[in-house]
Amino acid sequence: MADNYPEETASSLKLFVVLSKAYRTVMDRAIKDIKRHGLSPSEFTVLEVLYNKGRTPLQQIGEKVLVTSGSVTYNIDKLEAKGLLKRIPCERDRRVTYAEITEDGSKLLDGIFPEHASVVHSMMGALSEEEKQTAAALLKKLGKGAEEG
Repeated sequence: MADNYPEETASSLKLFVVLSKAYRTVMDRAIKDIKRHGLSPSEFTVLEVLYNKGRTPLQQIGEKVLVTSGSVTYNIDKLEAKGLLKRIPCERDRRVTYAEITEDGSKLLDGIFPEHASVVHSMMGALSEEEKQTAAALLKKLGKGAEEG
């Protein structure tokens, strides 16, 4: 198939396939690690944002974890029911509600996050430190270019 296209187009198609396969493999392993702790990937991501950033407006959580507002609300409800986060109304603006990780949520992530970071680090082990930095810069550039294109 790629043989029917100019070399630049064929290399773009190959990069797309390789990037897609790598993403799927890495995400499958990361999701497997997250699920063994009894959390969905979305729940983990929401908790991780609050764990690292602190109290955050619900609207901003969706932007940070790249999910729809309905999905954020659903996951916030589930995490709140589990006692892992709480909603806090903004005193200055009634339209804004914050989410904040609870003590139980922080304890959970204190145990989970170092293990998860280790799993992620091991997945990246095929690359040197310099290659990781180069790959991150190139993928960031690719993402920004795709947004503009």
